[in-house]
Amino acid sequence: MHRAIKKSLWLMMSLVIVLALLLAGPAYMLASQRIDLGGVWSQADRSSVGLAPAPSTHPEALVQVYAARAFDWRGAFGVHTWIATKPAGATHYQVHQVLGWQRPTVSSRPDAPDRAWYGSAPTLLTELRGDAAERAIPEIHEAVAAYPMTDRYRVWPGPNSNTFVAWVVRRVSGLRVDFPPAAVGKDYLLDTFVAEAPSGTGYQVSLGGVLGLTVAYDEGIEWQLLGLTLGVDLTRPALKLPGIGRLGMASSEHTRE
Repeated sequence: MHRAIKKSLWLMMSLVIVLALLLAGPAYMLASQRIDLGGVWSQADRSSVGLAPAPSTHPEALVQVYAARAFDWRGAFGVHTWIATKPAGATHYQVHQVLGWQRPTVSSRPDAPDRAWYGSAPTLLTELRGDAAERAIPEIHEAVAAYPMTDRYRVWPGPNSNTFVAWVVRRVSGLRVDFPPAAVGKDYLLDTFVAEAPSGTGYQVSLGGVLGLTVAYDEGIEWQLLGLTLGVDLTRPALKLPGIGRLGMASSEHTRE
């Protein structure tokens, strides 16, 4: 009996330590005031940051994938991701994303691709140009239309906006994305437990987006614990921490002409 009690206490302490480590990153983001709390979403900045070339000066086809910190306290834990497409000769971009406040959740409409996400400036994760983009755009549109969770959205552990983009990326040949560690929901696999990593350079297993493991050349080794990512990139040395994101060298870029 005494041994069983000690074992139970040790297990509880271990779980508390793991939980504390997972939440330390988001807590730091909040304590360091890197996240704007208490903002009014309708007044938050949505201006373009200049990462996307104007269609008038860039007639060739273009595909871009972006990420930006989520609004308010959610930004301490994760980012929001989206995809922008522009066929050759088009006069505007089409932005594809999932929005939690509407049904169906999928939004696919003309918009500026590099707008701030309610106060958070986006970063460009990957892009395809020219022939590579022209080949990928029909596949992207087909995958967007086939997304099966248009009536369901859940911030944690998914399906959410990152689940959507990762799902589309896995179905488009030539489109590869090394998602930020803070893209909560990217590892929520809708219809399987095993899948190719979004970068296309390895594989991952996931149990409902809560527990999982990714091993890939670009992603490195990522553990998904309670939906949060903890990992290490050996190719471009960096630590991957919940909330904080990547510490070290920048992630690999996939830009194809």
